[in-house]
Amino acid sequence: MMRNRNLRENKLVTVINPKSPISEAYRTLRTNIQFSNIDKELKTIMVTSSGPAEGKTTTASNLAVVMSQDHKRVLLVDCDLRRPTVHHAFAVPNRIGVTNVLIGSTALDLAVQSGPIDNLQILPSGPIPPNPAELLSSKRMGNLLDELQDQYDLVLLDAPPVLAVTDAQILASKVDGVLLVVKSGHTDRGMALKAKAMLDNVHANIMGIVLNNRKANRGHYYYYYRK
Repeated sequence: MMRNRNLRENKLVTVINPKSPISEAYRTLRTNIQFSNIDKELKTIMVTSSGPAEGKTTTASNLAVVMSQDHKRVLLVDCDLRRPTVHHAFAVPNRIGVTNVLIGSTALDLAVQSGPIDNLQILPSGPIPPNPAELLSSKRMGNLLDELQDQYDLVLLDAPPVLAVTDAQILASKVDGVLLVVKSGHTDRGMALKAKAMLDNVHANIMGIVLNNRKANRGHYYYYYRK
C-alpha cells in the first residue's frame, strides 16, 4: 500500500491508472518512437528539457513503464547527477547508482534495481559527485552505455536540462536519440529554441518534442511531435 501511494504521489500514472487518457498518450508516444527510425534500431534514448520543472523525469519514467509493457527489457538510468529524482518517482533507494559504477566502487549488477513492473529496471544516480560533467564525458561512461545496450532492449536516460549545464549536450552525443520535453504555458519559446540549437551543435538526433501539461477536455495530455 505504501509503495502504491508513493508511486501515485510521484505521478507514475501509467502504473496507477493505466487506462487513463494520459497513459494512452504515453503509449502513443511509444508507438511514434518505434516508427521514428525504421532503418536503425534505437537502443539508447535521452530525455531532457530546456530548463527545470518541465516534466522530463515524469516523461522518462512513464515512457519507461509503457516501453516495458511492450515486452521490452528496459532500463531507466538517472543521469541527472546534480538533482536526481528518478529514485523518488519509483520509490527506490539512491544509496548506490551511476556514480558508484563509474568510479568503480560498485558492480553494475549491484547498482541496478527492479522497477514496479516486469521487464523494467532502474539505475539511480547514486551519490551526487563533485564533477558530474567529467564523469558523464568519461570513457567509462561510454563503456557503460555499450554494456547496457548489450543487456537491454532499450536504455532511457533522464538527463539534466540543456540550458542549465553541459551534461545533456555531453550525453546527447553518446545516445541514439533525444526527446526534448516542453511544458505548455511554462516553457519559454526562445529558451526551447536555444536548447534545440545547443543539441544540434553536438549533432544530436532530436527525435521530437514532447509537449506536456496541455489542457484538454478530458484532462492533461502528453503530445509527441516528430521532427
